[in-house]
Formats: sequence, structure tokens, C-alpha cells
Amino acid sequence: MPNQRLRDSLLRNGLSLEHVANTTGVDPKTVERWITKDRTPYPRHRHAISTLVGETEAYLWPNALASETKKEINESEVVQVYAHRHSITQDVWAHLLNQAKLNVSILVYSGMFLTDNPALIRTMRQKAEDGVKIRLLLGDPASREVARRSEEEGIGKGTLAAKVRNALAFFKPLADTGHAEVRCHKTTLYNSIYRFDDEMLVNTHVHGFMAGHAPVLHLRRLSGGDLFETYAESFQGVWDAAKPPKW
Repeated sequence: MPNQRLRDSLLRNGLSLEHVANTTGVDPKTVERWITKDRTPYPRHRHAISTLVGETEAYLWPNALASETKKEINESEVVQVYAHRHSITQDVWAHLLNQAKLNVSILVYSGMFLTDNPALIRTMRQKAEDGVKIRLLLGDPASREVARRSEEEGIGKGTLAAKVRNALAFFKPLADTGHAEVRCHKTTLYNSIYRFDDEMLVNTHVHGFMAGHAPVLHLRRLSGGDLFETYAESFQGVWDAAKPPKW
């Protein structure tokens, strides 16, 4: 069975069999077998290819690592656990945003706490001009999912929808100038996701609590790990199904 993930990653990056062969020091026929016959490369070759295409080894070869090794890697992906999102200092948020060079991806219902940073729009605009891809996913304020979450948080059926509309108005200048792509989703969120390149904050959603009072995982992507990749794929799934907002 062909390794479609490896094939797609090479095509997406415009990499030929010869290029991969030169990078890894093997014959192009060997690279072809890695793709068409799903042969598993040696660890040094897997590392070289994952670096080349910007994907983790766990994504390209899910069955390559022993279960005990994967367990150790997954545990190492957890940088810190916060009991409450509100306990994360502004310095942490600022550091994560400032160090991002490629990708800022945010999945929330409203994320209104982000607007407490008066420099956020200016910083995101500068990041976008420096080549960072910024994607913002907010809830559809007219959706039943937003209304249900609002009730579950105990703040009233229409309160969260109002917050979402305020957040959309806050981020609209970024969308209008092309500095960010904004979409609205109708997803039941079990986590809010804040990704900054290979670091991520995952804010769990707990019934009866506002997100600011719920726990957060600080993850750092490691080659061979599954944890970061799981949430990254979750974000992408919601992104693909989301629509531009009705400003």
C-alpha cells in the first residue's frame, strides 16, 4: 500500500525523488519504494525527510516507532500543564507570538481575552508582513453550537454569540487588509487551540466552567510524537469545514 502521506508531502514541497535521494544519500529507486511500497526508512533517513518536508516522523510513518518510545516522546511533548488558562501570564502569550516565524493558528469560540492585549493587532499585522501565515477560527455567532456552549458556561444563551461578534469586529481590520484569514465554524469544540509554529496551547473545555477557568496543555512538537500532531490535524479539519464570516 503506497505511503500517501509521504507522497503528498513531497509533492506539496516540490521535491523530486532525486532531490530526496541526494539529501538522504540513497538511490532514487529506494526513495520510490519508500513511497510506492510503504517501506520504512532507517531512523536517520526518516529524520532527514521529516526535516525536509516539515512534518513529524509520526505523521509520515505512524507505525515506525516502538510503543514505549512513542510514549516517552509524547510525554516529552508536554512542556507544562496549567490548571487554569487565566494563570498563563501575558509574557508567555507574548513570547509565543513573537517567536512565531511561519504559522499562527487560533481555534476558539470567541477568544475575547486576546483583545486585552492592545498591541495584538499591530503585532499580528507585522508578523503577517514578515511572512507568518495567520489563521483565525471563531465560532459562527448564529450557530446552535455557540448558543449551547454559552448555556453550558452558565452565562446565558446569547452571551457567547455577542462575544463572538465583538471578536469578529476586533479582528476584521486584519482580514480587510489581507494580514489574516478569518473563518467561522459550527463545531462542538472540546478544546480551544492556539498554535505558534511548533508550540501550542490547548485549552480544554469543561462543562459548567468558562474556558478561562479550565486547564491548558503547553505542547512543543517533537519528531516522532503524536500529541501535537493530533491537535494540529484537529485544527485543520475544523478549518477545512469553516466558512468566511458574514461581517
